[in-house]
Amino acid sequence: MIRARVILPGTASGRALKVAALSFWGGVDPDTGALTDPSIAHHGERIGGRMLFVAEPRGSSSSSAVMLELLRNGHAPAAIVLGRVDAILGLGIVVAREMGWPAIPLYELDQREMDRIEDGAEIGIDAEGQLSRLRT
Repeated sequence: MIRARVILPGTASGRALKVAALSFWGGVDPDTGALTDPSIAHHGERIGGRMLFVAEPRGSSSSSAVMLELLRNGHAPAAIVLGRVDAILGLGIVVAREMGWPAIPLYELDQREMDRIEDGAEIGIDAEGQLSRLRT
């Protein structure tokens, strides 16, 4: 059983996309949701609708703006699970909720537990942060 710490509540499911490190500012195209950082193994893939696992978020004060644009444009991941909390990234989700836009849940998960998640697996997460592998 894997349980993440709930930062912003919600439920979600989708195919896992795991990245070691990511800065939303300069690393994600807010208009398409494509990963634009060439150093990322998943470079060019789109995060929209995916369960995005980021072991090491690389903060930028602009991450919240990128997240807000992803939500507004319909290209946000289904949920984000971080190796450590990034308050700036979460701020974009909070602002979207306050504006009445669709928003996504945000979680924190220990690196050892994150290592147990298989990249590309169909994953679900409930409101208490319980992760489960879904049948495909």
